[in-house]
Amino acid sequence: MIKNLLFDLGGVIMDIEKERCIASFQRLGLPDAASYFGDYSQQGPFMLLEEGAITPDDFHHTLSQAIGNGVNDSQIDAAFCDFLIGIPAERLAQLRELRKKYNVYMLSNTNPIMWHSKIADEFTKEGKVREDYFDGIVTSFEAKSMKPDEKIFRYAVEKLGIKPEETIFLDDSQRNLDAAARLGFKTLLVNPGEEFFALLTAEGF
Repeated sequence: MIKNLLFDLGGVIMDIEKERCIASFQRLGLPDAASYFGDYSQQGPFMLLEEGAITPDDFHHTLSQAIGNGVNDSQIDAAFCDFLIGIPAERLAQLRELRKKYNVYMLSNTNPIMWHSKIADEFTKEGKVREDYFDGIVTSFEAKSMKPDEKIFRYAVEKLGIKPEETIFLDDSQRNLDAAARLGFKTLLVNPGEEFFALLTAEGF
């Protein structure tokens, strides 16, 4: 029996576009900017920030050194947040609707710069805050681990108090879903252009 819905954020709830972020860092002068951004995970200092291995101050220092033209922290943060397009208000309403029947949680590879700025802001469209839409949240920088590492799923099970076999995990990466499935989670792939609410409805949830 499914009691819990565990959502990825980027590509499932929030629309993202890495090419915008790459272009913004290229304009700032970051050498080989595209090499830092994979389809589902980041590299170098971007990855270390998402893993919670470095602080935002460390990240800013590393990026300013790499760019080397007097770029400031605000410019770096703005370029980074260009990765995020936003959350359609309809999806927020759908999360509220799902909470009437299920416990709703989030598990996201993300970083404190986005988390405390653009991501937080996108959840305020209905006069609420991000935490109003979920029964619990796990972020990679808090867990010190990133999907698809099984460690972050085990951390989520413990922190959220959920059982994998009672939980559907929704993500836009098959690799992440495969890792969750190995621990007993039910999984649902959200492909580009698909809506999580429609997929859940089609599956009878």
